[in-house]
Amino acid sequence: MSERMKPEWGTFTLILACYAAWLVVIFSLPLCLAIPIMGIVAALHSSLTHEALHGHPFRAKWLNEALMALPLTLFIPYNRFRDLHLAHHRDAGLTDPYDDPESNFLDPVVWRTLPGWQKLFLTANNTLLGRIVLGPAIAQFAFLRGEIWGALRGDRTILLAWALHLCGVAMVLWVVAQSPMPIWGYVLSAYIGLGLVKIRTFLEHRAHERSRARTVIVEDRGPLALLFLNNNLHVVHHMHPNAPWYRLPALYRHGKDRYLACNETYVYRSYAQIFREYFWRAKDPVAHPLWPKG
Repeated sequence: MSERMKPEWGTFTLILACYAAWLVVIFSLPLCLAIPIMGIVAALHSSLTHEALHGHPFRAKWLNEALMALPLTLFIPYNRFRDLHLAHHRDAGLTDPYDDPESNFLDPVVWRTLPGWQKLFLTANNTLLGRIVLGPAIAQFAFLRGEIWGALRGDRTILLAWALHLCGVAMVLWVVAQSPMPIWGYVLSAYIGLGLVKIRTFLEHRAHERSRARTVIVEDRGPLALLFLNNNLHVVHHMHPNAPWYRLPALYRHGKDRYLACNETYVYRSYAQIFREYFWRAKDPVAHPLWPKG
């Protein structure tokens, strides 16, 4: 059996551990600890969901998707995350305000038409603090707007994704309702989890003429790298989207010069460096700096 076809038992065990941690946290911890720790568990579940949509830990797609059927982060249907994220992997369109579903840039023409309060919120969202605190709400609003328009146009894949998702949400909230943790506390923890994930996605892609130079490397090897399952080595992931999370550090270590030549040294040494530089300061403009101004 080839290496790619073998089950990844370590990832499978981590998925089981994530669900076990979910139950332990909501049933056993006092609320003041349960909310922040559940936020960490939710962020890990999001990272594992990302692994599943890229074909891990098993070769069978249905089995990977069944493993992630319980949406611990509540807000985004698995099928929609899968379809939009795989579209994002078309590297030629990275940061495109229209073709990249995960772009944070706007068409400059659209930016000029926005009211002042909206510009203020989106500018704040381009600081790291804003991305953590406001980012999940802003992203969810934009996502839902697109989903509603798609559903009204009769896109059945959206309707099916949401039908499955709402069943999963009902199951998660039913379990939470049996625990001492209040529903509002769980919803808050899910939001915290998405905020933690925004630390990873904050500067994953920059505006650049060359698509290969748009994707970052953050060389951090600390707890955030573990929480993000090494997806901080993001250009390695984009160049090897089928590689499991635990192989990314070795791939980067053995091919560092090649990866940094590819992305033209778009690299940060750690998340501490990113916090220092961008916690209060916007890294990028909201309007795409290389987009036609109209």
